[in-house]
Amino acid sequence: MNILRIARKELLIQFRNKQTFTFMIAFPIVLILILGTALSSAFSSNISVSDLKLLYKENVQNQQLEASWQDFSQILQKEGVQLTKWEEGTDGQQAVMDGQYTAYAELNDDGIHYYGSSQQTIENNIIQGMLSVYADRYNLASAALKANPASVQTIMASVDSFGSFIKETSLNKEKQPGAIDYYAIAMSTMIALYASMSSSSLIQSERNRKTSIRLSASPATKGQIFAGKVIGATLINFVCVLVVVLFSALAFRADWGTHYVAVGLVLLTEVALAVSFGLLCGYLFKDGSGRAFLVIVIQVVSFLGGAYFPTDDATGIFKNIVLISPLRWANHALNDIIYSDRAAAALPVIGLNVALVALFLIISGLFMRRREAI
Repeated sequence: MNILRIARKELLIQFRNKQTFTFMIAFPIVLILILGTALSSAFSSNISVSDLKLLYKENVQNQQLEASWQDFSQILQKEGVQLTKWEEGTDGQQAVMDGQYTAYAELNDDGIHYYGSSQQTIENNIIQGMLSVYADRYNLASAALKANPASVQTIMASVDSFGSFIKETSLNKEKQPGAIDYYAIAMSTMIALYASMSSSSLIQSERNRKTSIRLSASPATKGQIFAGKVIGATLINFVCVLVVVLFSALAFRADWGTHYVAVGLVLLTEVALAVSFGLLCGYLFKDGSGRAFLVIVIQVVSFLGGAYFPTDDATGIFKNIVLISPLRWANHALNDIIYSDRAAAALPVIGLNVALVALFLIISGLFMRRREAI
C-alpha cells in the first residue's frame, strides 16, 4: 500500500507540472505534423516516369528478323514507348546525350546495339529491359530453328504477350509507412526517451522541497519509496506517450496496426528504460548537470535511431553505430509489428529494455542505500 500511495503522490505532482506535461504531448504532435507534411514526398511509393522515347536505326537483311521487329515495335507503342525512325544525317548517340531521346538502338543482323541516357535512368532501364526480352526471345527462336523448326512459330508468337512477361507480386502492397506513419512512430518513441529528463530529479526534487527527511521518517521503507516513485514516473510518462499515439491515430490517421498490446509493451518498457536511466543520472550528476548530459544523449540517440530521418539504409561503420540506439530498437520492432504483422518482434526489444531497466535500478538502489535519507 505504501508503494501505491507514493506512486499516486508522484502522479499528482507530475500532473500539476503543466509545463512538462504540455511539452511531452505538444512537442511530438507538432513534430509529427511538420515532418510528416514536409517530408511526405520522401516516403511516397509512387515514381514519376517521363516519356519513353526510343530512336532506332533499322539495317536488317534478314526478313524474319525484320518482320519480328515490326511486330515488336507495335507492342512497344502499346506499352507507351514513342518510336522514332532514324533519318539520314542524324547522330543518334548525340541526340540521346542532348536529352532528345531516352535511348538509341541500332538493329542489324548481328543484334541490337543500344545506347541509353544516363540522365533518365529509370526510363532507360525500362526500355533496355524491353529490348533485352525481345533479343532473348529472338535468339531463342534462332537456336530453335536449327534444332526444331516447328517450334519457332510458338516462340515468336509469345512475343505478342510482351505485357505479361513480367508478373509482379507484392507482399502487403498497401502495408507500408507514409511520412505521417513513420514520424508518428519515431516521435512517440523519441518522446518516451524524454521521460529521463523529469526522472533525473525524482529524488533531488524531494530534497529541494525539504520533504526527503519526512519521507525517510515515514513508515515507508527506502525500497518502497524508491519503487513508488519509479512506478509513478513511469505511468505518467507512459500516459503522455499514449496520448501522442492516440492523437496521431485519430487526427493524423497514422497506422498503428492491430497488435495493440505488443505496441503498448514496447513503448512501456522504453519509458521504463528512460525513467531508470534518468534516475541513475540523477545520482551520478550534481547541480543539474545530469539534465544537460541527458539532453545530449537523447539527441544523439534520436539521431542514430531515425527520429528525424530513416537510418535503416546506413552503410559502413555508421550501420553498426545506429544499432546502439534504444530508439532504433523500438522503431524497428514497431515497424515489424505494424507493417509485417509480426507481434513476436516485440519480444527481443522488451527483453533487452527490461534487462537494462533492472541494471539501472539496481545501481540506483545501491546509491540510495548509501545515503542516510533518500
